[in-house]
Amino acid sequence: MKTATELKPAPRIGLALGGGGPLGGIYEIGALRALDEALDGLDFNNIDVYVGVNAGSFVAANLANQMTTAQLCRIFVRNEAEVHPFHPEVFYRPALREIGRRLLAVPGLLSTAVSRFVNNPYDQSLLEAMTILAQAAPAGLFDNEGLHEYLKRAFTMLGRTNDFRQLKRSLYVVAADVESTEAVCFGAPGYDHVPISRAVQASTSSPGLYVPVEIDGRFYVDGTLRKGLHASIAFEDGADLVLAVNPQVPIDASAAVRAGTMKPGELTRSGMPNLLSQMFRTMVYSRMQSGIAQYTRDYPDKDILLFEPTRDDAKLFFSNVFSFQSRRMVCEHAYQMTRRDLLRRADELEPKLRKYGITLRRDRLEDEQRTISTSLYGEMLPLYVAKGRKKQGEKNRIASGFSTVTHLFSKAE
Repeated sequence: MKTATELKPAPRIGLALGGGGPLGGIYEIGALRALDEALDGLDFNNIDVYVGVNAGSFVAANLANQMTTAQLCRIFVRNEAEVHPFHPEVFYRPALREIGRRLLAVPGLLSTAVSRFVNNPYDQSLLEAMTILAQAAPAGLFDNEGLHEYLKRAFTMLGRTNDFRQLKRSLYVVAADVESTEAVCFGAPGYDHVPISRAVQASTSSPGLYVPVEIDGRFYVDGTLRKGLHASIAFEDGADLVLAVNPQVPIDASAAVRAGTMKPGELTRSGMPNLLSQMFRTMVYSRMQSGIAQYTRDYPDKDILLFEPTRDDAKLFFSNVFSFQSRRMVCEHAYQMTRRDLLRRADELEPKLRKYGITLRRDRLEDEQRTISTSLYGEMLPLYVAKGRKKQGEKNRIASGFSTVTHLFSKAE
C-alpha cells in the first residue's frame, strides 16, 4: 500500500518573464543562462508552465519550443544563427501602411475643420477646429509584423511548433485588449487557436510605438499595461514554485551617481525617450512590487523567486540594442548580476529550492573567471575534441587504406 508521501504529486515549476522591449529580452537571456547553469535539477526546456509578456513572451515561447539558453545566447546575442539570422532591426520596421492611410485622411480632416469653423465661427477658433487633425497621427510608428514572420518560420522547423496546443508544456502569452483594457491570455482555452508567433507580436506591441495587432476582429497591445509579470497565471495553472525575471526597473539616479555609473543630471539631459522610459518603468515596477506582495497573501503555500537588475546600474538603462557590442555587454552584465544575486542569497534560496528537487551550484557561482563565453564554449570543448578525434581517426583510416592499396599495386607490378 502506497504511503501519503508516495501519493503526493511532483511539484510543478513555473517561469514568468516580464517586459522591457528588445533590451529587456537580451537581459532575460543573460539572466536565464546564469540560472540554467546554477540550478541543478531544473531543465529550462521542460518547465511545467511558461508565462511571458512583451519581450518575456518572445523568450518564453522560444524556451517552450526547445530552444536552450545557450542557443538563445548564440542566436539572439551573438548572431550565430543556424538557420534564420535574427537582427534587432526587425522590431523597428516603419508602419508604412498605417502612416500612409493616415496621410490620405488629412485632406478630408482639413475640409471638415474648415467647414466647422465657417458654419459656426463663434463656437471655436480656426486653430481649435484644426485639432481634428490629431486623428491623422498614426496608431503606432512601427509595425512588428517582421517579428511574427520571423517566429513563424522559426517555429515551423522540425521539433518546434507554432501551435499552443501542440506544445508539451503550458505556454501563456499575455496581451491587453485595446477596447476592453482587459488582459488576454493567449494559450488558454478559447485563445489557444491563435498562432504563437501572432500572440507574441501582440504582446510586444507597446502602445504608441507599435500598431495594435488585430486578432479575430479585436486589437491587442503590450500586456504590461495590466501587470509587469503575470506570475499569478502560473500559480493558477498549478505551479508550486515560480521563477520570475523582471528586466524592467527604473534607474535610481542618485544611487547610480554614487555608484559611478551615471553623471549628475544625465537622465534629465538625455532627452524625452529616456524620460518616458523612466516614467513607464516606474509605473510598471510599482505595480509589480504590489503584485509580489499580493502573491504572498493569495498563495501562502507557494513560492516565487524574483530576479531583476539593481537600480543603481545605468549601463543597462542607456544601452543601445542595435549595437552588437552593447548587446553582448548587456547579456554578460545580466549573467554576472544574476550569478552574484544567487550567491548573495544562497543561504536563503537553498532550502526553498531543495523542496523542489533543485540544487544550487555554489562551485559555479564562486568561479570568478566564469563568463558567458566560457560557459557556452568551454563546456563544448570536449565535444569539439571528440569530434576532432573522430575526424582524425577517419583520416587515419583513409590514409591507412590508401597505403595498403598502394602497397598491393606495387607488389602486383
